[in-house]
Amino acid sequence: MRPPIFWSRPPNSPGWQARVLAPLGAVYAFATSRRVVRGDALHADVPVICVGNLNAGGTGKTPTVIALVERMKSRGVCAHVVSRGYGGTLAGPVQVDERGHSAADVGDEPLLLAAFAPTWVARDRAAGVRAAQAAGAQVILLDDGFQNPSVAKDFSIVVVDAKRGFGNGRVIPAGPLREPVSAGMKRADLVLSIGNAGEQAAFSAAWGGQISCPRTSGELTPLATGMDFNGLDVLAFAGIGRPGKFFATLRTMGANLLRAEELDDHQPLTDALMKRLEIEAAALNAQLVTTEKDAVRLPKSFRQKVLTVPVRLNIDDWSDIDAACARLGLSGFSDQP
Repeated sequence: MRPPIFWSRPPNSPGWQARVLAPLGAVYAFATSRRVVRGDALHADVPVICVGNLNAGGTGKTPTVIALVERMKSRGVCAHVVSRGYGGTLAGPVQVDERGHSAADVGDEPLLLAAFAPTWVARDRAAGVRAAQAAGAQVILLDDGFQNPSVAKDFSIVVVDAKRGFGNGRVIPAGPLREPVSAGMKRADLVLSIGNAGEQAAFSAAWGGQISCPRTSGELTPLATGMDFNGLDVLAFAGIGRPGKFFATLRTMGANLLRAEELDDHQPLTDALMKRLEIEAAALNAQLVTTEKDAVRLPKSFRQKVLTVPVRLNIDDWSDIDAACARLGLSGFSDQP
């Protein structure tokens, strides 16, 4: 039986490559639609908030989880994070030890998140949720897993990069999406678009009509560390979803970006790669600089040689998230206006 075509017409007509690959995208979309309706999902004893996306690749989920953790802390709520641990070798469930584990063990994102909240790596997300609630979690933040049916979600946030939006609106391999926008919106409780004012306006114009749930926005801003980048010659490297965003951030901080090395998302920072970058930086008389997520993958011998630029997500309006937390019975939110 021919699988149904799920996508609606995107704001911009897709290129010929997307049209040629459209049948494969329909198959992928059909498989996703069948998978997400599995009826044996774990219903946890504590609220589960999912931070996911429709796009394959990075959209800003990790900064969103950090922002949610900090929001929970400010209300006296103990949040645990459950992640699949992409790129790590441990199947779990295991609680991440930021001093005892490496990115090769648990993945770079869980290692970073463990600095902010108890974080569990589990390829079986249901097993990870059980471990977290047994350890005393009052709420579980599911890092990714929007398309994973093994755990029932009480509130789902779909994170999207405002500049990229939903691409050409097509599903892998015809486009960047794991599932059609229309299908994802049926399960989403909130869309969080991340970008500056211009990017937010463009996203609204292109995709606002297809978002059928509440939406809020946010922007990533550098965290003040006391380091003055103004006029500093740098060689920057980044293996994140959109390295160009990091390089643009450095420019806004006044850095003189002499070289920008774009790496694949989660790419291992081998000794050979880092030695090459070190030699190039020395030839330019430049300082090596990278992102907070990349820094956890650095070889130990380079951790003192590379400056890190941490960023934090500033969410413009917390009201929908706070109201959801109150509905879920999280005591720190129940008395909020």
